[in-house]
Amino acid sequence: MQNFISWLANFVWTWNVPILVGAGIFFLIYSKLAPFKYVLHAFDLLRGKYSKEEDVGEVTHFQALTTALSGTIGLGNIAGVAIAIQLAGPGAIFWMWLTAIVGIATKFFTCTLAVMYRDVDEHGNVFSGPMYVIKNALPASMMPLAYFFAAAGLIGALPGFQSNQLVQIVGDLPMFQFEGFNLIAGLVLAAVTGVIILGGLVRIAKVSQWLVPSMSFLYFGSIVIALIMNFDQIIPAFKTIFADAFTGSAVAGGSVIAVIIMGIRRGAHSNEAGIGTETLVHGAAKTSDPVKQGLVAMLGPIFDTLIICTSTALLIIISGVWLTSDSNGVTLTAEAFSMLLGPIGYAVLFICVVCFGASTIFTYSFYGSACSRFLFGEKGIKIYQWVIIIFVVVFAVVPIELAMNIIDIGFAMMAIPTLVSSVWLAPKVIAKAKSYFASLESMKA
Repeated sequence: MQNFISWLANFVWTWNVPILVGAGIFFLIYSKLAPFKYVLHAFDLLRGKYSKEEDVGEVTHFQALTTALSGTIGLGNIAGVAIAIQLAGPGAIFWMWLTAIVGIATKFFTCTLAVMYRDVDEHGNVFSGPMYVIKNALPASMMPLAYFFAAAGLIGALPGFQSNQLVQIVGDLPMFQFEGFNLIAGLVLAAVTGVIILGGLVRIAKVSQWLVPSMSFLYFGSIVIALIMNFDQIIPAFKTIFADAFTGSAVAGGSVIAVIIMGIRRGAHSNEAGIGTETLVHGAAKTSDPVKQGLVAMLGPIFDTLIICTSTALLIIISGVWLTSDSNGVTLTAEAFSMLLGPIGYAVLFICVVCFGASTIFTYSFYGSACSRFLFGEKGIKIYQWVIIIFVVVFAVVPIELAMNIIDIGFAMMAIPTLVSSVWLAPKVIAKAKSYFASLESMKA
């Protein structure tokens, strides 16, 4: 079964790579790079400069972004980068950058649409995501795509990668290396998860709005110190990334295609642009104009892939552990931290992994619950939340390869309805964006 799941994950990502990148390039060209001109304005929106009390939604721009980032900044950037380098070499990082660049445009379109076509009930509760975009904006004949996304979301939102890697780094400590530790740790993590996720999006957002920025600052700050201490190795590390991106010399068999697929696959997990998960929370943001949240959402790939992933990659490459160690995932990153920063580096990474891993599980539980609600109604939410809690334990004891492949399959399937609906409705986004940008220019005049 494990071999079949591995084959299936590789198969679906072989054809998903051109779809994901192709759609991103389309959004870049079709928008004429217009959203990129308003990056500074996006930061103003993020800090609430143009927000109003009467704006419709459940969470602020900042809470929406930090909640979405809690699902992306984290183990995808810490363990995911290590796995990409371990399996495909440093060149995979170049292709992760590509997903981020096209992902900026993709997130602008997908998250603007999520607000444009969300549902709001009589109590002010907001329901958003690709399934609602399809339901409210596309012909009725396309509804199977909405159900397809929601069904795939039930798989993609499982806490496979997070639970597995969080337990792994804790289990690396000598005091916890005893038989049955993974199961015990999984049970403890499941209990903590239950306390948070049963409180819904608002509680998750409140946890994320302080946890994600503080942990990001601690993690990135530590890497900056390590890079300053090894400043002369930064340029050679970048040269290694660029050289290997087009040679595949670090991959068994020397396949450039393998480097590209792994880089884009892990990049998609890092920033989730085009997958559709991010729209589930961005669509719930309090905003007076959908374009505002599209602009805030597009900052995500800049933070998580271009900054955090690159920093992690440089650390691993400069340390040299990717050449000498047989470790995988978060353990490889931990060895790089220890190599360059000593015991303090390991302690910092340990704290960040525990916090990021937990916050990501919380966010993913919301994603899966939203999909479950769409398929099965309100009763489906509680059932799926218990499924999440159970699978926290399951994924704590299975091999990392199995956990990663299961989630990757879900992600690849989710991308299809998300990108089909977004490309279909791209003219609607452009029309809305032109109106919003024109109003901004008139304010400046």
